[in-house]
Amino acid sequence: MNDLFGGRRPPKAGAADAASYSAKDIEVLEGLEPVRRRPGMYIGGTDENALHHLAAEIIDNAMDEAVAGHADRIEVSLEAGNWLTVRDNGRGIPTDPHPKFPKLSALEVILTTLHSGGKFSGKAYDTSGGLHGVGSSVVNALSEKLEVEVARDRTLFTQAYARGKPLGKLKNAGAIHNRRGTTLRFKPDPEIFGKLEFQAARLHRLCRSKAYLYRGVEIRWSCDPSLVKDGETPASAVLHFPGGLADFLASAIEGRAQVVPAPYVGEAAFAEGAGRCEWAITWLEQGDGFLSTYANTIPTPQGGTHEAGLRGALVKGLRAYGDLKKEKRAASVTAEDLLGGMAGMLSVFVRDPQFQGQTKEKLTSPEAARLVETALRDHFDHWLAGDPQTADNLLAWAIERAEERIRRREQKDTPRKTATRKLRLPGKLADCSRESAEGTELFLVEGDSAGGSAKQARDRETQAVLPLRGKILNVASASADKLRQNQELKDLIEALGCGAGDRFDIARLRYGRVVIMTDADVDGAHIAALLMTFFYKELPELVRQGRVHLAQPPLYRLQAGGKSVYAMDDRDKDRLQKREFKPSQKVEVSRFKGLGEMPPATLKETTMDPRKRTLLRVVLPPEERARTSELMDALMGRRPELRFRFIQENAAKLDVEEVDV
Repeated sequence: MNDLFGGRRPPKAGAADAASYSAKDIEVLEGLEPVRRRPGMYIGGTDENALHHLAAEIIDNAMDEAVAGHADRIEVSLEAGNWLTVRDNGRGIPTDPHPKFPKLSALEVILTTLHSGGKFSGKAYDTSGGLHGVGSSVVNALSEKLEVEVARDRTLFTQAYARGKPLGKLKNAGAIHNRRGTTLRFKPDPEIFGKLEFQAARLHRLCRSKAYLYRGVEIRWSCDPSLVKDGETPASAVLHFPGGLADFLASAIEGRAQVVPAPYVGEAAFAEGAGRCEWAITWLEQGDGFLSTYANTIPTPQGGTHEAGLRGALVKGLRAYGDLKKEKRAASVTAEDLLGGMAGMLSVFVRDPQFQGQTKEKLTSPEAARLVETALRDHFDHWLAGDPQTADNLLAWAIERAEERIRRREQKDTPRKTATRKLRLPGKLADCSRESAEGTELFLVEGDSAGGSAKQARDRETQAVLPLRGKILNVASASADKLRQNQELKDLIEALGCGAGDRFDIARLRYGRVVIMTDADVDGAHIAALLMTFFYKELPELVRQGRVHLAQPPLYRLQAGGKSVYAMDDRDKDRLQKREFKPSQKVEVSRFKGLGEMPPATLKETTMDPRKRTLLRVVLPPEERARTSELMDALMGRRPELRFRFIQENAAKLDVEEVDV
């Protein structure tokens, strides 16, 4: 006990202390007073999110009428002065006396009593978003004024409230025809929310999402033009989307390239009439995806059990398809791989859903996971089997993401060489003598023959040479296992010292510049392309910082009369022959078979001497990064049809007359 009070015993309560705390200090909050005293318990706070939660509660009530099949039109109007009106053409809130409170109408009980409503038993609503019977009463409690009209049984009833209390009895406003439903108009209380006001853009987005979620409803939006701040929100609009979630998804991913030719869209009823679910899903070739989930038209930004069911159905379904295709690598695919680049919408309608808190940001109904997974898995299996080409592309895309994840996790970096710790370097590396990275260069050459010439031609203080054996692995299409086992890439990463992937650390880079030096022919260009692919995929920061360069060795030497010049290609050879030599001179033209056949002195003079050479810097402009990624995947990735399409589209631009494809 002493430890709890810092080594001291707790002070003894005296008679004066006991007398100051008595029965009169115990408060009993009645009616809607708890809501006004502690609004955070009911709407999550008093900020802008909480303010708009009031609007969502009333719109959700109207949506429940629509989903139950009793309404097909909802009108939402934002007026000057922070007034919001929501009207539906449903059955109308009951206005007859309540059996438990015969002196009050059912309407007044709903608006003034917590935990009252018609959604507890499931008799009036099969599925609904309002569950706790507090939505309307909380809005009433937190409104400076609220006005309600009910058109029911060809009679119009009206009543007004102020801060949760009725300003009079329910009034019969007379007979009406061709109208039914509930109209609720309210103004949030400045005593609770201060100067906060409804945002037209936010309310319009809410109404639009509700119209997407239930294709059988038409939402008529309107607002005072002076309240439109962004210049994009319409002052009036009719929101109706027969395509439902498919229309919603198409709007969200407009202009983005997809892995599959068309989204995976469908709906299914749960067993034993327990509800239903709808979905619209696609996978994006570039960038991050998203998953928006809803339960009984209520947004659930924190996901929940219905999202877990979706994840299970998709991952298990794709793995099963991989097993059917005898693709062993499919077993490595996880939800992170498949859903990381997925763009999707999931909407479920379930009976008596359980949410986390009154703000309903997460569905916690245990049975929802099983219901969604069972219903969606069967449809997903049929979708994959019905279009094998699409399924194969999706499987290859997921496997590629899985291997990339594994590669990042398992990749090991090599510590940088320091004065006290000697670095284990590849045996073929001829390192430079300078300890610091500043001013140093690493030349990557193809083969031992070229490596021998380069080692003799280099400046030993600042220039290192690493010979690579032939064409390195294409990292854009290789599996994670092949990358880990490839000795050439291991040697290159060890020589650089900075690690790769998520273990990359530019501070440990051992050289200031990397120079790709390959033969001036087609094979050399291919090797250079493979190396640039490696740097782009595994060490993109080196490219962004402009540390990767391409050497420009000559292809020809032209000699006559003691004069020698070097040409990069055939066109350059013809130009130099005309410019540098007289027509009467007999010019001897020698073609270098490769860097290994070039004398070290010539290699140094033409390609390695900083005072005379030409280097091309590999750059990646920020505005071209998305396009570069698309080209890299198309030209170096696993899908040959993308390369075929690129050749077809660009052959004419490159002045190619015949291409064997």
